[in-house]
Amino acid sequence: MEQDRATGRRPGWISDYTKGLVALAGRIGIDPTDSNETALQKRLVVLLSVGTLPLTILWSAIYVVAGAPLSAAVPGLYSVITPINTLVFAWTRNLGFYRFTQLLLILILPWLLMMSLGGFKESSVVIIWAALCPLVSLLLEDLRQTMLWIVGFVVLLIVSAFLEPHLAPAGLPEDFVTWFFVLNVGTVIAIVFGLLYYFVGQRNFFQERSEALLLNILPREISEALKVDRRTIAAHHDAASILFADVVDFTPMAATMTPLHLVDLLNEVFQCFDTLVEKYDLEKIKTIGDCYMVAAGVPRSRPDHATALVDLALDMQDAVAERRFGGRELAFRIGINSGPVVAGVIGRKKFIYDLWGEAVNVASRMESQGQRQAIQITRTTFDLIKDDFDCEARGTIKVKGADQMEVWHVLGRKASQRPHVHR
Repeated sequence: MEQDRATGRRPGWISDYTKGLVALAGRIGIDPTDSNETALQKRLVVLLSVGTLPLTILWSAIYVVAGAPLSAAVPGLYSVITPINTLVFAWTRNLGFYRFTQLLLILILPWLLMMSLGGFKESSVVIIWAALCPLVSLLLEDLRQTMLWIVGFVVLLIVSAFLEPHLAPAGLPEDFVTWFFVLNVGTVIAIVFGLLYYFVGQRNFFQERSEALLLNILPREISEALKVDRRTIAAHHDAASILFADVVDFTPMAATMTPLHLVDLLNEVFQCFDTLVEKYDLEKIKTIGDCYMVAAGVPRSRPDHATALVDLALDMQDAVAERRFGGRELAFRIGINSGPVVAGVIGRKKFIYDLWGEAVNVASRMESQGQRQAIQITRTTFDLIKDDFDCEARGTIKVKGADQMEVWHVLGRKASQRPHVHR
């Protein structure tokens, strides 16, 4: 990129300098414990207050040159009070006091300047700057407080209309009045656009982060339903498959590890599994200790729910066999069952999308009563996947809470089959 010949700086230095000032002003008064909303409010009021200082200083200088020293004192007063007030805010971090005093200055000083210049026309409608007060209040405060600022602004307009016939014009040249009308209106509109642009951008950023976090907890359909109506959400699904997987000999292994090392190991394992779940467009339900639970066919029905879940189980086996987690070789038991379930969200706090039903209980038993490095499935799952996978009959086992059940172990995919990857 070429440099500017006069300054030796790159053409984008003004933009970088502006961004630096915005970033610096945005850190004033910020407390590490502030919520995103509070931090955004602080940034907005500081950016407005400090960002308008160059303009108030310029306005003051122009009025001095134009021969209106009394009028020049009004923006000069803002240029003196605001830096002092901002320094106090940086020390106290008292947003309420800083916001109130700055909004009061923004409301009153343009009105005083208009009075000193002789009314609406003679002042080039400088009172339009006072309209920033209720606007900023709308972004930073609740509606009740905003209504008070709006009433204050309207009262000043009405008082000005009554007083204007009795005001002495400052005698500024007509061209000066015209051009200052353009400057006042144009600058205020630019500031309003800048504030709204920044506020909307920051709001969208935080909203996207919140949305992403919510979608990591709940399926999209469920999160959308909860936004509309916070009620119990439950749906019956006639055809679904459930997978449970847990680490073999986890308890004795955990006894030899520090809690932090153990959590890091499980996090590494579950992140690996999460990637595979996303690959097959399945629904991770939850983790309980070292147990990992996944479902297919909920909340979106899919005809290949069983085959997709078995594909996932085989990939999980491969991933565990190919690498070490936390420096250890791990082995997993995996159990799968298919059948009707009820899925949904219950309660009022700390929502979790969960499944209920006999099919879920049996899937859990397939895992807990399974064998090391085996994928154990029930008859219902076997009937759905037998054409796509090689399976070995393992006879019947006594399942806790149920009768004898036929079980199979999945050995692998048939030669002609490929994984049912979601597109």
